[in-house]
Amino acid sequence: MTNRLSARAPLRAACAALLCAALPNAAAAAGYTVTWLGDLPGGSDSSRGIGVNDAGQVVGFSSVGGGLVGIHAFRWDAASGMQDLGVASGGEVLNLSFAYDINASGQTVGFSSSATGDRPILWDAAGGMQDLGDLPGGSETGAALRVNDAGQVVGGSVAATGNRAFLWDASGGMQDLGDLPGGDDNSSARDLNDAGQVVGVSVAATGPRAFLWDASGGMQDLGDLPGGDDSSDAYAVNNSSQVVGVSRIATGNRAFLWDAAGGMQDLGALPGASDLSEAFDINASVQVDGRSGAHNAYRAFLWESGVGMQDLNDMISGGGFLI
Repeated sequence: MTNRLSARAPLRAACAALLCAALPNAAAAAGYTVTWLGDLPGGSDSSRGIGVNDAGQVVGFSSVGGGLVGIHAFRWDAASGMQDLGVASGGEVLNLSFAYDINASGQTVGFSSSATGDRPILWDAAGGMQDLGDLPGGSETGAALRVNDAGQVVGGSVAATGNRAFLWDASGGMQDLGDLPGGDDNSSARDLNDAGQVVGVSVAATGPRAFLWDASGGMQDLGDLPGGDDSSDAYAVNNSSQVVGVSRIATGNRAFLWDAAGGMQDLGALPGASDLSEAFDINASVQVDGRSGAHNAYRAFLWESGVGMQDLNDMISGGGFLI
């Protein structure tokens, strides 16, 4: 995973095409710097960073040209720059791959076009790109979204009954995590921690619901914030089983923080024209990042207990751009 479970400031989702490097004490120093990552040769000079680990290695995708789409997954580090991870065998016609996450060992996950469709992949420097397979009965398509430091991978695969959350490891292959009762047999896994707990969304009787899954208890419905339409989605979990995501309230989508003791907490929104927010990530220090509608545009935020929600654009040296 993008080792959000360490004490680093969690900026993966908020920074998108930028690598934002936090100062050692983000709350006290309230300052960040920005590194531009460039792009792969041959394309349209566009790229996006999606995942980053504690070593500062970044993964994402960049335009490369060629084929029907011409976008490739990349891995970047300060010493070597941007490395093209290519596509899976048979995927050259569409010529498409994305990288979503990287763990402490440099293992990278995402998806790639192939001869049979989009496939979940695991890449490492020693073995290159590995196809993780698919759940039986479906259309042989899927995507891997997160990888933890044990090399366990989560994502979604199309099975006989629809989209299903999966957990993959090298010894057991791909496991269907099921779904919440009463819905339409659909689920998707968004993240996992180093204990193998998985979060995501599953369609239940009342609509899409955030879930927390573990091997002993199966899939647990995390509920929703009051006043909305009974819908929620979980995006990330740390090693303390604290979960963040988004839930509907009366005025729209709101970022939440959930734990077993206190349930689901509304994290609020940045002041401005909109009352909307989403939480994308959480680390071991219970720093939460995401985006909030403010000043007539979405803006990246950092939330901390006792401090509340802060606009990350106010913490960047220089400026000249909006995150």
